[in-house]
Order: sequence, then structure tokens, then C-alpha cells
Amino acid sequence: MTAGNVLDHHTRFEERIVRVGCHRIRVSVRHGSGVPVVLCNGLGAGLEILGPIVESWNAGATIVRFDVPGAGGSPSSLVPYGFPYLAWVVGRVLDALGFRVVDVVGYSWGGALAQQFALQNPRRCRRLVLVATSTGAVSVPGSPRTLAKMLTRRRFDDAAWAAANVAELYGGTARPNAGAVAGLLGRQPRTTSRTGYLQQLLAGALWTSLPMLPLIRQPVLVVAGTDDPIVPAVNARIMHRLLPHATLHMHSGGHIDVLTGAGEVVPVIDAFLATG
Repeated sequence: MTAGNVLDHHTRFEERIVRVGCHRIRVSVRHGSGVPVVLCNGLGAGLEILGPIVESWNAGATIVRFDVPGAGGSPSSLVPYGFPYLAWVVGRVLDALGFRVVDVVGYSWGGALAQQFALQNPRRCRRLVLVATSTGAVSVPGSPRTLAKMLTRRRFDDAAWAAANVAELYGGTARPNAGAVAGLLGRQPRTTSRTGYLQQLLAGALWTSLPMLPLIRQPVLVVAGTDDPIVPAVNARIMHRLLPHATLHMHSGGHIDVLTGAGEVVPVIDAFLATG
């Protein structure tokens, strides 16, 4: 069941609310051709933050963005959820949109969801891209100081706090451009609820893909920055070793460079998805 269908024929974006069980999931689709690309977002962010990725992508591609429960324009879940359940929800959303086979790109927290979706949907997920992500609770963590700052939503809600902290948080291009990155984080018309943020944190704390990686048989592109304080680059190397059909792409940036440097990172992803 869907509601709130709005289509802009000039930009080819469609926004709607998709109902899955008791959830109302906000979805944005850029209509194009080829295998649809599903973007799974990071912790605490609404789908607008992925705008730089969409703008840098092949203009003819179909791209699907969505807000998980409690983030952006999707109301909070009544109960906590885990990644297996959320992967099922994403599948039902794609059913409602009429998309069967998809490519999935997971960024940061969304990389965990992308891994789980690929595992649960081996025939539906054609190719998988994992950007600035890890194997979850069992992984090589960033510094305690950095991770403690990720427990708060202030980087989205408090521009002054974000400007003072994003360089330490994200590394890479955020170091010389803290003000611009803080502006990007604040460019969201809908903020993530406190409940939604806590539920996302809980889902990540109780999940790991480490023993499951050999079971993910799809071609996988692992993208990581060598200056990522949140997810150290060694995690990408571990995933590359354990995934049976993985390609590793390292860049010199940080955690958020897929957004701030989308013009450099996105073509690598686009080329990977265009093969095969």
C-alpha cells in the first residue's frame, strides 16, 4: 500500500509513503533505466543527505532512497528492530515500487543493512557496494573519543557543535572544510527522532556480519578511506578478504568523502555496477 505519491516530471523524482505493516516508510525515487540502485543511508540522517551522491550519478540510472523508521520523514517504530527485520521491510518497499532485482549501496550504518539485505536476498540483490562501513559489533572500532561523539545527534541539530567536531569525526575532506560539512549535515528538512536514533544505535550494537561474509556470493565493491576515524580502513581489508567475490577501492579521504567528494568516488561505484 502506498500514499502521498508526488511526481516532478522535470527532475524525474517521485516521493511517496510506502506502508509496510505498522511502518510508514518515506521513499524517493529518481526514475531512469537499468537495474535500480538502492541507497542505504548512514546513522541518524534523512535521505536528503545523499543528494550529492544522486547528483553525481549517471543521470540515466534509477535510484531509490528511503528513510528508515524514526529517521527523516519516516515515523519511529513502536518497538526496537534489528537488521534482519529491517532488510525484510526494505524488500516489501521494493515490492510496492515494482522493483525486483536491484543493486544495493550501503553507506556507514547503511552498509550493515545492505549486507543483511544481500544475505537474505541472494537472487534479488545483483551487486553490492559497501562504503565506509564494517562488520558491525565485531569489528575494529574507531577511537573511543570519536565513537562517543557518534552517540549524539548534535552534528545534525547544532551547527556550531558540528563545525567544531566534524573534522575529528570524519577526517578526510572534513578537516579543511569543517564549515561546509557542517552545512551539509544540517541540510535536512526533517530531523531524526530521539527514539529513532536510539533504535538505530541498538540495531548496530546487536549485529555483526563477520561469520556471514563468506555466504554473500554477489560481486561486492568495498570502498574505504585511509583517513576514516569512525571506521578504520583495516575493516575494509578484512571484509575484502572474507567476501568471496570482492573488489577493494581505497581512497585518501575520510568517512564522509563519498558525499563531499562524490564526484570522485561515485564514478568508481557507477563503473562497478555497470559491469557484468
